[in-house]
Amino acid sequence: MESMKPMGRRNFLAGLGVAAIAKGVLASDVRVVEVRHSYEDFLYRTPYQFGGRSVDRVTLLNVDCRVESHDGRSARGFGSMTMGNQWAWPSKQLSYDQTLGVMKTLAGRIRDLTAACTATGHPIDLNTLLEPEYLLAAREISAKLPEPIPKLCTLVTASPFDAAIHDAFGKLHGRNCYRTYGRDLMPHDLGHYLGPAFKGEYLSRYVLEHSQPTVPLYHSVGASDPITAGDVKKKLNDGLPQTLPGWIRYNGLTHLKIKLNGGALETDLDRVAHIHRTAVETKNQRWYYCLDFNEGCPNVEYLLEFLRKLSERAPGALELIQYIEQPTARDLAAHRDNVMHRAAKIKPVVIDESLTDIESLLLAREMGYSGVALKACKGQSQVLLMSAMAQKHGMFLCVQDLTCPGASLIHSVGLAAHTPRAAGVEANAREYVPAANKPWKSRFPGVFKVKDGLIGTDELDGAGLSATPVAPGLSRP
Repeated sequence: MESMKPMGRRNFLAGLGVAAIAKGVLASDVRVVEVRHSYEDFLYRTPYQFGGRSVDRVTLLNVDCRVESHDGRSARGFGSMTMGNQWAWPSKQLSYDQTLGVMKTLAGRIRDLTAACTATGHPIDLNTLLEPEYLLAAREISAKLPEPIPKLCTLVTASPFDAAIHDAFGKLHGRNCYRTYGRDLMPHDLGHYLGPAFKGEYLSRYVLEHSQPTVPLYHSVGASDPITAGDVKKKLNDGLPQTLPGWIRYNGLTHLKIKLNGGALETDLDRVAHIHRTAVETKNQRWYYCLDFNEGCPNVEYLLEFLRKLSERAPGALELIQYIEQPTARDLAAHRDNVMHRAAKIKPVVIDESLTDIESLLLAREMGYSGVALKACKGQSQVLLMSAMAQKHGMFLCVQDLTCPGASLIHSVGLAAHTPRAAGVEANAREYVPAANKPWKSRFPGVFKVKDGLIGTDELDGAGLSATPVAPGLSRP
């Protein structure tokens, strides 16, 4: 299936199917014959602060689709993702409700484009065809806004549509999604998408056919979360912990993701020291830390100074840091001076917000980033290609969520469980919006009941992405 440049909307709707099947057709290929979407809203039990922003609610975008093969067989697929507008679009000109509203408008356009596509192919080929049109739709909507919709925002909005197609494709063929990326079901090798260095290789080389039995949980410590009982301002009395020692005992934690705001060196150092001291005092074991500045460091020198002083402020903490995430601004091209070569010699430095395509991954690598954060919210198709490129270059890999509850968490954990050498996965919804997890807990106890700091994956080798609602269509499980 040949990739296409964005074209006029009328030509796209009329001609996409013909162009799409011109090359590389397999009997296993599918086309989308039905797409629907809906929303669910939840309030957080407690706010989550990151990157100087605080979030207290979530809107889930749920997508149901049906695909059909050449021989008339069909299957339904389901995808879900938090819209995460505070992260994907941290606007200084538009309010939370405004960016969310624009994303909903974009979701409607993405639904229409997906439903109008008559192309047949593997889900990754369909996404390769559709993504340029999604981005064009975002640009058209942006023409009436004070600022453009970021590409990251478009990826997040499109991700549950892509997930639903992958899910349906796997179910149609009676396979887990991660067993649908070999030469028997993919018309093209990776060279078609990623260049000559991948000629003759298929995506199956870069994913695990069967999930790892467990994945380490990276517990997020938000920038405003209480660490000890003295930090608690309001007791919730909802049966869940509120302090770090409480969470350590509740889930047997071994990995901590520490959110830092950047811009105030002493404050950042003090917070890491406080968390490190509390963790070690609560449980004497081998700890693993991730430091996430969410772009808060003004420059790379801030990060280097932080790392130099950390050993004095918190003895032993530096050795426990597994990786550092997106320390400086996400627009890499506009900040080419913020190279990470020196920092990456100390600890792996991972790109997150900046990672929106293969080009940004390669630019980040050129600028000294040594790892990538894989997220289901950037789209199953896109993230698997990013993973293959990162693995080819020997980069550090981790999998993170976007405070994903329910089906979106199942998707994230499945990605981590099938990614070689992935350094754990987040599951933030259990801390901040557990109400959205309740309908899924009994069906996926390994995912939603963390023990010994590990997430179990026994339930994640089912057909598709495994996160099928009990009732057909868009009904909640």
